[in-house]
Amino acid sequence: MANWTIIVAGGAIAAYGTGFWRLLRPAAGRQTVLAATAVGAVLHGIALKDILLTPAGLDLSFFSTAALISWMIVLLFLTAALGKPLDKLGLAVLPLAALTLLLRLAFPAEVHPLAALSPGMQLHILVSILAFSLLNVAAFQAVLLAWQDWQLRHRHPGRFVRSLPPLQAMETFLFQLIGAGFVLLSASLLTGLMFVEDLFAQHLVHKTVLSILSWGVFGLLLWGRWRHGWRGKTAIRWTLGGFAALLLAYFGSKLALEIILQRV
Repeated sequence: MANWTIIVAGGAIAAYGTGFWRLLRPAAGRQTVLAATAVGAVLHGIALKDILLTPAGLDLSFFSTAALISWMIVLLFLTAALGKPLDKLGLAVLPLAALTLLLRLAFPAEVHPLAALSPGMQLHILVSILAFSLLNVAAFQAVLLAWQDWQLRHRHPGRFVRSLPPLQAMETFLFQLIGAGFVLLSASLLTGLMFVEDLFAQHLVHKTVLSILSWGVFGLLLWGRWRHGWRGKTAIRWTLGGFAALLLAYFGSKLALEIILQRV
């Protein structure tokens, strides 16, 4: 990896760290947090250009993919936080983004580029990454909602909880994220069905099964919300369960094949 890329990625990690540190301070202004996050996102994106685009093709190995997905999560976080007071999500988003970049720098594993991808496969990969990123933010939101609900039920909300939007607004935003993520996940499964030629040869069987399982969980959750008004702990548990299946689908195979078994 070029020294320039390491410097830029290091700058992104420092910016994310600054935003995280500001979030931990009781009197931190959200503008400062968002500004630091925006700087980190710009540097993160510049570093990704050199990480992902290799002379041999697109590198979507384990740590490279993790860095790409964390960048998408940061962008989604920034977009949401600009319109809603949701900057506290940064307590989960910013360390994740910094960690994935740090791991990519610390473990520059052998690159396994994907060359000559068809436009259909490129679309499938893009939609899949967007779906995972959006549902990842939903999982973070569910954890934050669970903490807020627990604090309010025990009648001792601290400064952190009091700074969050009302519980109902937090829950509404959670289902907005899940709804958008479900649409993208549906598109991901559809494009995979259309453009992936051989599931067995490409080690994608379990990924497809787990993705369909996650799709079913989120679909049932949205139906339950619409039909029975599901909310609270039910919504949180289903959200985390659906995302856990998706996490295994997207990263379980890569971890097993590339890191543990040392296979492409």
